[in-house]
Amino acid sequence: MRFVIIGAGRVGLRTARVLQEEGHGVTLIERDPAKAERARKQDYEVIEGDGSREDVLEDASVDEADALGALSGDLNTNFAACLIGDHHGCRTVLRIDEDYREDIYRKYAREVDEIIYPERLGAIGAKNAMLGGDIHAIADIAQHLQVVELTITSEAPTAGYTISELQLPANATVLAFGKRDAAVGIPSPDESIEPGDRLIVLADFDVLDDVRQILVGDASRATAQAGGV
Repeated sequence: MRFVIIGAGRVGLRTARVLQEEGHGVTLIERDPAKAERARKQDYEVIEGDGSREDVLEDASVDEADALGALSGDLNTNFAACLIGDHHGCRTVLRIDEDYREDIYRKYAREVDEIIYPERLGAIGAKNAMLGGDIHAIADIAQHLQVVELTITSEAPTAGYTISELQLPANATVLAFGKRDAAVGIPSPDESIEPGDRLIVLADFDVLDDVRQILVGDASRATAQAGGV
């Protein structure tokens, strides 16, 4: 596959490296001469110029690209590049730099296929490290929604119950279930929940702590409600 990336900074270069290591073709567009030269020295194909200009994107063969990643630190450049990329028929990914803008761009940027906020992704990794091994944040769906993977412990109030007996808060739902060391799949109502099993849950941030107590357990806190408890 072929990709065009706007911005040869921290996010753009790391993304380009991953794509190239997987055998994909990548063209970087960077307006800063020093950053452009640094990327060339790392053997990337680089076009020096303004990624918000259609002629520059055409020089990068955007019309032949499978996707365009507007990953620079300039939000206006990123937005304009995505609109041009959409016009040329490729998938578009918009990097934003402030969390509160996400809803605005999701509302008005219908041409953009995906919006990413790298600082939030980094925060997910830090949160995983602090929470420990029984809960793993997979993705933020919106400002108030997150997908998490939780591993059932012997202290969990729900250990020994079935999926149908599980009662999560109203703003949480089970997406998938996997027995210990087995693949995760669509949960069956009669599946028993045992220590070591894993549940993928979509939950509102406000109820994540309750979900953790139900599925992981925490002796230092009040026991949350579970089916049959």
